[in-house]
Amino acid sequence: MSHRIDIELTSDRGDGSWTWRAAGARQPKGVVPGSLLPSGTSVGDVLRAEAESDADGITLVAVQAPKTRNRFGAERIEIIGSTRSEPGVTTQLAGGRRRRDDDGEDRPRGRRRPDGERRSGRPDAGNRRPGAGGDSRRRAAPHREAPSARPERPRAPRLRAGRKHRQALLAQLPAEQRPVCELVLRGGVPLVRDTLEVQRKAAEASGIPVVKAGPVVDVAEKLAPHARLAEWQDRADAALAQASEVDLRDLRSVVVAADGVARHEQTRQTAEQLREALSSRVDAEQRAWSSELAELIAQERSVAALRLSSRPPKAGVPLPPPLAASLAKLVVDQLGPETSPDRYCTVLDALALSPVRTQVVPASIPDTPAPTVVEAVRRLGDRLPQIASAFGVEPAPPSRARRGPRRTPRAGSTPPPTATP
Repeated sequence: MSHRIDIELTSDRGDGSWTWRAAGARQPKGVVPGSLLPSGTSVGDVLRAEAESDADGITLVAVQAPKTRNRFGAERIEIIGSTRSEPGVTTQLAGGRRRRDDDGEDRPRGRRRPDGERRSGRPDAGNRRPGAGGDSRRRAAPHREAPSARPERPRAPRLRAGRKHRQALLAQLPAEQRPVCELVLRGGVPLVRDTLEVQRKAAEASGIPVVKAGPVVDVAEKLAPHARLAEWQDRADAALAQASEVDLRDLRSVVVAADGVARHEQTRQTAEQLREALSSRVDAEQRAWSSELAELIAQERSVAALRLSSRPPKAGVPLPPPLAASLAKLVVDQLGPETSPDRYCTVLDALALSPVRTQVVPASIPDTPAPTVVEAVRRLGDRLPQIASAFGVEPAPPSRARRGPRRTPRAGSTPPPTATP
């Protein structure tokens, strides 16, 4: 069963995979394929991942960007009253005012005269003039058609594997090895060692003989490859049965795990079928992605189209040239002097992660750009150099997290020579 953890990317191995560790840990924990990572990630980023514990340890099946902090979660300013003792504020209602009519009789304000006329300081409603306090109705704002809401794509179901192969493995084992195999299936050999340590402490506290951990650990290490294979076979059967609708991340995780367990002829055939199913599924998702992107460009929804272009289903596939040209032209048309600062910053943030970021050159810039726009251009200048050059802004240096951790030289090593001007 999968669970969520926070991971930190520690290094890029150069072959499409990254090393990771739990957030706050010291040593790297494992390796994650680059296809599972969101675009724009770099060394040092902390991400949210869905992990599954198997015989080998922890396997990442999905990685997502961290949630942004809610703006209502910021610290609040506490208001402390004055220490001076001041009298409280009192309120007194004024008495009713009375008017003196022409006949000398006092009458309350607003009472009708005998002839039916109502005395009031306000002019007759029929003689009110617009703009002179008579007509208080506001002029109706022009009606604007809101853009049609884009229907959200249904979320793909997650992979639900059976237990056919795992139960068959337990059935063919001796009775004394089944509890050990169940622990291996749940958490691998580390869980067996932890359970033995707990039992050892309980036995010492109770004064009963302690069971030796060495033979039990040896049995667990021998059963670990068989348990790992049985677990993968259960997941592979479920993935083949649900290949057309299961979540693409789960299907990829099963294909990636096949490299370590598919060593027999039967398992190799299953792994090949999984690769073909994954390829067909990715091609279908790619076609749907291109159609959705073209629809967003036709609707002139530049921000949504930029964000969608940065998340292709098939990593490494370039954006088709016609779509790239149409998207770049749409962004250029919407980055004009009359664009509001908030809209300008939103488009720049989405453009910085899009594959067309180097193709967008604004035709003109505001005469006096807002400070927020200048700051956004400076912050994203390393990814949008042509826009930074148009604004005449020097890009900000990349942060430490994007440059990678600083490496300390080993003891006795010679530091690299410093370039002289």
